[in-house]
Amino acid sequence: MIPIVRLIDSLRRLRSDYILRRYALNVDIENAVDALAEQQRSSPGDVAADLLGKALSQRKVDDNLWRNWLSLSPREQQVTALTCLNYTNPQIAARLGLSVETIRTHSRSAQIKFNIHSKSSLRVLLSEWDFSDWERHI
Repeated sequence: MIPIVRLIDSLRRLRSDYILRRYALNVDIENAVDALAEQQRSSPGDVAADLLGKALSQRKVDDNLWRNWLSLSPREQQVTALTCLNYTNPQIAARLGLSVETIRTHSRSAQIKFNIHSKSSLRVLLSEWDFSDWERHI
């Protein structure tokens, strides 16, 4: 076979496999929506619209959290990560070789950037994030 013909043949097989996988995924989603609609005694269209609306809303929240995280200085990120790992200010200060007051300043700055007013709110806000690598690398 000529190389270009083999390439076209390979692309056709890939496309066919992709279509089959996509179809299977669509059927799985459709079945899940139908089951949820039956459970909620609602129409599949209403359930799908509700799920999509919630997913888009969550995506916006996640994007905003990420933008706020990127607005932190590297030191504020370190302090925030250790705070979310339940370190106290004195423990963070000792670990980073800084004063407790400097840690408080970085913590307050991070809280302002996330538009919250306490370390506990920061922990709740980022509770789904995994900071375990920070602990090993700081």
